[in-house]
Amino acid sequence: MSHPILSMRDVFLTLTGNAGPVEILKDVNLDVPAGETLGLVGPSGSGKSSMLMLIGGLEKATGGAVEVHGRNLGDLSEDSLAEFRRVHVGVVFQSFHLIPTMTALENVATPLELARRRDAFDCAESELLAVGLESRLHHYPSQLSGGEQQRVALARASAPKPDILLADEPTGNLDSTTGGAIMEILFGLNARHGSTLILATHADALAERCQRVISLRDGTIDSEHRHRSGDAAP
Repeated sequence: MSHPILSMRDVFLTLTGNAGPVEILKDVNLDVPAGETLGLVGPSGSGKSSMLMLIGGLEKATGGAVEVHGRNLGDLSEDSLAEFRRVHVGVVFQSFHLIPTMTALENVATPLELARRRDAFDCAESELLAVGLESRLHHYPSQLSGGEQQRVALARASAPKPDILLADEPTGNLDSTTGGAIMEILFGLNARHGSTLILATHADALAERCQRVISLRDGTIDSEHRHRSGDAAP
C-alpha cells in the first residue's frame, strides 16, 4: 500500500495572543492519498485555514507531526520549507496576493524564475491561457476584475505543477457566477496536473465537488464523509 502524500499525526497548534495561549487545532489525525480532492468545512474559527497553513509549511505545529511526501515539516528550516513549497505545494488565497507592480504574466512567471526555470515565461503564458486569460497577459492586477485576479492566482499556484494544491476560500470574495467559473477552473487544474487538491470553504457547492469532506469544529475533526461522484483526478 502506498504511503499517503499527506499525514497528520496527533497535531496541535497553539498560538499566544493578548489573553494568553489559544488552542487552534487539537489532536488532528488525517491521511490524504495522492490525487484526492479534499474539502475542509466548518464555521469560522474552526481551524480550516490554520490546517492549510500547517500543510503548506506556513505555520509549524506545536505538537505532533505533519508529513508531506514522507518529510516531517517540523524538522525543516525556514529556507528548506520555502524550497519545499516552491517544488511541492501551490497555495491560492482568498485575497489573491498578486504583486501590484507586475503584469499577470510576470506574476505567474516569478515563482518559476525563482525555481530557475528557463521556460518560466512560456510556462506562465500556457497556464494563463488554460484559465482563459489570453487577452490579459500584460494587464496589471488593478486592471483586472476580482475573478480575473483569482484566475491569475490559480495559474501562479498551478504553474510549477505542485503535488499538493491548497485553496483557502477561493471563491469567498466573488459573486456566485464568477465563483462557479473559478470552481470549474480549480477542479480542471486538479484533473489536468493530477495534483492533490485540499480546499477550505464555506461554499456547499464547492465542497460537494470534492471526493471527501472533513468537517472541523473547535479545532478538531468533527466528522468526515465521502461523495460517490467527486471529481476524480487521473
